Amino acid sequence: MAISTKMEAAFNAQINAEMYSAYLYLSMSCQAQDLKLKGIANWFKVQYDEEIAHAMGLLNYLHDRGGRVILTAIEAPRTEWESAIAMFENTCEHEAKVTGLINEMVSLAMEEKDYAAIQFLDWYVKEQVEEEATADEILGELRLAENAPGALLMLDRELGARTFVAPVIG
Repeated sequence: MAISTKMEAAFNAQINAEMYSAYLYLSMSCQAQDLKLKGIANWFKVQYDEEIAHAMGLLNYLHDRGGRVILTAIEAPRTEWESAIAMFENTCEHEAKVTGLINEMVSLAMEEKDYAAIQFLDWYVKEQVEEEATADEILGELRLAENAPGALLMLDRELGARTFVAPVIG
């Protein structure tokens, strides 16, 4: 059974949203690099890679279901933040927004009785729990380190150790 027109549109919109997320995190990586926070820059670069993988997972699923992928313009992301704390506050807000988008897709899949999409999107639901928790944890640590430059440098080094591991989606 081919994917419905409504689900096809939702998948295309989410592909765009994931590409925007990647673009946003790449922008944050560049800003962190400018602030000489190479570890945080690395963390955001890995986040960029993850978001690209998320978009590709959606794209591949849409192809597998006989849908048509329609790529549209990606909105320009913000390019400046006053601090690493501001970047992670923005990250927490953004991930909450993405969670809402994924939840809306699951609701639509339920309305459409698209059980394959529900099953597939379950991975994204679980991923968003992890994304929000991780961003919130780092934000908390940055707030603790706010007036302690040594603590910020330790956290920066810790975040610099993050590496990209391609997710197994679905």
